[in-house]
Amino acid sequence: MQLTLEFGGGLDLLCQSVKIHHVDVTPNVENGKLTLRDLLSWVRTSLIKERPEMFMKGDSVRPGILVLVNDCDWELCGGHDTELEEKDVVVFISTLHGG
Repeated sequence: MQLTLEFGGGLDLLCQSVKIHHVDVTPNVENGKLTLRDLLSWVRTSLIKERPEMFMKGDSVRPGILVLVNDCDWELCGGHDTELEEKDVVVFISTLHGG
């Protein structure tokens, strides 16, 4: 499944400073669907090159990271169980800033 992933608010630093990734992610073999939970696991193992603890805590994104699916907050779409479709755009934005 082809997706576009965007990392903002400094999260791109965890992915070798690349902000936009055009990726091909294999859906779950059992049901043929790809959820945000599946995608987060894939991002952790395939895209995050350093300090994965800055992106994820347990099986979710860390508090302070906004997740948008096609410009809609993931909490309004179903959270971790949001089913992704071909050509979806998923954006991760850190709202936390150092000082």
